[in-house]
Amino acid sequence: MWIANLNPNRGREVGKIRPVLIVQGDWLSAAQQRTVVVLPLTSRIRPDAEPLRVIIRARGGLHVDSQVIVDQPRTLDRERLGDGPLTELSDSEMTDVERSLLAVMGVGPMSATRP
Repeated sequence: MWIANLNPNRGREVGKIRPVLIVQGDWLSAAQQRTVVVLPLTSRIRPDAEPLRVIIRARGGLHVDSQVIVDQPRTLDRERLGDGPLTELSDSEMTDVERSLLAVMGVGPMSATRP
C-alpha cells in the first residue's frame, strides 16, 4: 500500500492524494514496468458497500481504518506514487480483495453473482 496522487479525476472517478493498494503481479514490478495497477482506498467506511469495498484496519503507515474501493481499479504512472510502503495486507484481506476484484472483472465462478 502506497500514497498516490489520483488527480485529476473525471466524473465519478476517485481523486485526491490517498492510499492505494498495488494489485499487479510482482513480476511486473521486477520488470521495471513504468505503470502500476492500483485500487484506491477511502477512510469513509460504508458497510453497505461490502463486498465491493474491503475493510483494512489501521496499522503501520495506514493511520485510519479504510476500505479498498475494489470497483475502481486504475493504472498509474509510477511518478504518481509517493510515500510507501504504508503496510501490507494479510492473506485473508488479500483473498477478500482478490475475490471481489475477480467478480468486478467478470472472471471466475463468482462473476455471475455478488462475491
